[in-house]
Amino acid sequence: MDPSSQFCPNFYCAHRGLVGQGNIRVHSRTEQRYRCTACRKTFAATRNTPYYRLHKSLDLVTVVVALLAHGCPRQAVVAAYGLNERTVAAWYERAGQHGQRFHEERVQQGQLDLRHVQADELYAKVVGGRLWMALALAVPSRLWLGGVLSPHRDGKLITALVQAVRRCASTLALLVCVDGLASYVTAFRKVFRQKVQGPRGRARRVVPDGLLIGQVVKRYRGRRLVEVVRRVVCGSAAAIAAVLAATGTGTGINTAYIERLNATFRACLAPLVRRGRALARQQGRLEAGMYLVGCAYNFCWEHDSLRQATPAGGKRKWQGRTPAMAAGLTDRPWTLREVLGARVPPGRWKAPRKKPRRRRPAATPVPT
Repeated sequence: MDPSSQFCPNFYCAHRGLVGQGNIRVHSRTEQRYRCTACRKTFAATRNTPYYRLHKSLDLVTVVVALLAHGCPRQAVVAAYGLNERTVAAWYERAGQHGQRFHEERVQQGQLDLRHVQADELYAKVVGGRLWMALALAVPSRLWLGGVLSPHRDGKLITALVQAVRRCASTLALLVCVDGLASYVTAFRKVFRQKVQGPRGRARRVVPDGLLIGQVVKRYRGRRLVEVVRRVVCGSAAAIAAVLAATGTGTGINTAYIERLNATFRACLAPLVRRGRALARQQGRLEAGMYLVGCAYNFCWEHDSLRQATPAGGKRKWQGRTPAMAAGLTDRPWTLREVLGARVPPGRWKAPRKKPRRRRPAATPVPT
């Protein structure tokens, strides 16, 4: 037990959510509990994790969540381990919600040099309709930057995805490769604008010079692909070619890397399969699955294209790396147990919105 990496979750504590304040002590190693010297409250080591207050062993929960993250059907997990289907669904949803907070805390902190980003959207089959899932990827590190779900494939969906990319980027000088959807160009130009103060008057919002946007427009005749047009929307063809050569991500504008990421998510989330009978019933559960798969992909799964040669004389010829290692977020592959057990500081408290007071209608006078 390491108290230096813990924080107090008590709402009324002055050190709530702060790490490294020296106020955490070990209260009980047997019960795995810590104590805050500021508020004198104790808390479990699993607080603010999916393992909190679960009556099953942590090893069983981790194995079940790992199987679900790799696309194992929930019915197979229920039959193999003799668990209740609602229990498995609850573990899955709690792990996904934790993955969302973990992703926001570790990835979306504006400290990544993205250089080349690709984005795309795919649909998920739900009961009574469809849900659109938009994903973004940092191509040099293969890091998943985030995803957004929406019932409609419109500008709001794309704008929310671009805002997630903006929260990850440390600089706005990057290359963006997308398909022919016009909302991408509008959203990137709008979200990536910067304030430039002139000699007088209000500050102008302008698109940074380093932002490059390329589109891959596919034209079909019926269901047959007849033409692929690569178009430079923002910047110059020479600048885009220079970024592609520097990052080693192709010789022309392409969306091959985000399409490969889509295939990974389809293999792990059954409602994304094009020809299948699996349907999603709740948007929240599908979003939880997206973040669970995304966190496992970033921190736990080694990517073959990111491996590096080890020094001569070593036991292994290649050293595997995860996308988080390639992006500089960590120096080793994480286990799913470590991702689920990582405590995430609670968000800022928001006051509940007060409902307007209802006034009683004035009584009508009774005629005499």
